[in-house]
Amino acid sequence: MSGRTPLKVAVLMGGISRERDVSLVTGRGVGAALRACGFQVREIDAGRDLATTLEADPPNVAFNALHGRWGEDGCVQGILEWLQIPYTHSGVLSSALAMNKERAKAVFRTVGLPVAESVIVDSGIARNRHPMSPPYVVKPVNEGSSVGVYLVMEMANGPARLDDDAPDQVMVERYVPGRELTVSVMHDRALAVTEIRTDGWYNYHAKYAPGGSRHLVPAPIPEDIAGACVDFAVRAHKGLHCRGVSRTDLRWDDSRGPEGLVVLETNTQPGMTPTSLVPEQAAHVGIGFDDLVRWMVEDASCDR
Repeated sequence: MSGRTPLKVAVLMGGISRERDVSLVTGRGVGAALRACGFQVREIDAGRDLATTLEADPPNVAFNALHGRWGEDGCVQGILEWLQIPYTHSGVLSSALAMNKERAKAVFRTVGLPVAESVIVDSGIARNRHPMSPPYVVKPVNEGSSVGVYLVMEMANGPARLDDDAPDQVMVERYVPGRELTVSVMHDRALAVTEIRTDGWYNYHAKYAPGGSRHLVPAPIPEDIAGACVDFAVRAHKGLHCRGVSRTDLRWDDSRGPEGLVVLETNTQPGMTPTSLVPEQAAHVGIGFDDLVRWMVEDASCDR
């Protein structure tokens, strides 16, 4: 960037969702990398005055490092569109669709992707009886990072013991046994397939605590399954009209062969923490962390 004024990049981080702490780690890592690339960086802990803050000192680009509701579901994207500040990741509609797991499944079905059986029920019902025969998973319709997710196994004595602050409605999804797989897509190009291994359920702690999970990249799976994972992730990315980088999570019941592979969800703003999957997959194909975040800034735009 020598010879010209560096771009001003606002890294939006923290926020007010239940994933605030993870977002702060993502934002700090991204901010440090962008400074190393020569950008003029301002880290903003996104509160309810975010629009006023941005309007008072508009950046050239907003790097959206927020996770969860309000930052990942189209709300902040709408503010940035209104202010005409180019931003990273997906736009308003695709962010909203991907964040709502049931709406995303409807899109996946239209592009021919296999998904697990699921129903939307009141949380009171999920607390008091089995909405479907176990095993099943109970999860918020519009949260990420495995926040508020409960696994009810086949021999469970009763239904899920949801927290008092659980949303009014939850998704109850047929549990798919087997292996946890994920694929990052960068501008319509799949980077790699990772298998995630844990000693138990792949919950919030397993995702973000050091040593909470082990990532095998490339995943030690048959070539045809790896190819299907890549194909499914790209189709999910395009079907939701994602932009920038997305990550699609899959589950594979290896006892059923290709028929055992299903798409779980697509994350339009994947984590960029030291234990995150996207930077690992990018590094696997020769894209360093600094180059990854630089590309995301250069890819930023409005009307996404």
